[in-house]
Amino acid sequence: MLSVLAVNAFVVLLSVLIHYEFLYRSTKLLPLLKIRHRMRVLAVVIIAFIAHVIEIWLYGLAFYFMHNSPNWGTLQGNYDGSLLDSVYFSFTSFSTLGFGDISPIGDIRFLVGLEGLAGFVLITWSASFLFFEMQKNWSAKD
Repeated sequence: MLSVLAVNAFVVLLSVLIHYEFLYRSTKLLPLLKIRHRMRVLAVVIIAFIAHVIEIWLYGLAFYFMHNSPNWGTLQGNYDGSLLDSVYFSFTSFSTLGFGDISPIGDIRFLVGLEGLAGFVLITWSASFLFFEMQKNWSAKD
């Protein structure tokens, strides 16, 4: 049980740190670029999108290894055990879309729930960060 909690905490913490670093570094990088203000907003969208994809792949890797390890639980349904199916499941969990074609069984369910919560928080964080950048960079002059 402790190993499940430790792995779950590690994956969630790492995804939050990745997100923080992407957003923080974008605030340092964007003012240095000699691009129009509107392009800075577009750059923030792309940076946030890349961060989310990396985080989703992180969870997908965790699901893949948990599924293929004994005593961690399994993913069942329209799931062939591949890394890409694990990442697909991660995309639907992170976005809280949850098609339901793949179901977690066992201890892996805890990470699935945490990914949905983390995904919701990180997507909201990106949206508020983007709103802040839009307020800062968009003006009536542009």
